[in-house]
Amino acid sequence: MWSAAALLGAEPLKSGLQPGEKITAIFEPLNVTGEFAGQPHCLVCENSVNPVAMVFARDATGPLLKLVAQLDKATARHKDQSMGSFVVFLSEEEGLDKRLTEAAKKHGLKHIVLAIDPPAGPEGFNVAAAAAVTVVLYCDFGVKANHAFRTGELTDQAIEQVVADVGKIVPAK
Repeated sequence: MWSAAALLGAEPLKSGLQPGEKITAIFEPLNVTGEFAGQPHCLVCENSVNPVAMVFARDATGPLLKLVAQLDKATARHKDQSMGSFVVFLSEEEGLDKRLTEAAKKHGLKHIVLAIDPPAGPEGFNVAAAAAVTVVLYCDFGVKANHAFRTGELTDQAIEQVVADVGKIVPAK
């Protein structure tokens, strides 16, 4: 099976903390949805040692919103294991907060928090400038899976793989 990067002759994209690495930094993005909507709040701190799907994204594209909806459902399914999930949009786009609030309502997002941080991404999280979407799945601050996508690479098959990897962070029942 060939990845989109391989077919295009591009090197695989490395973005975000990698499996085996630990989260050692915190940051306070502006939360757009969730309990702390309208405030800067540390989602890493809030989720603590629980299993977490952390996503960094450049834009709220259709494929990304499909992934977010799937992660929202996975978070609901694993509520008894205290799974958390959040998406940090790395952007300074005017009105993005309103657009994200509308998208959350339209897609019925109830368990995943949407937030905004500057385009460079938070220090210590190694988000690549070339990454349109970076997904880091972690538990007890240890990264268990990482998926990074350039613009156009987040396909239905890639979304299925990300959601399947949630099993790497959620304890067996």
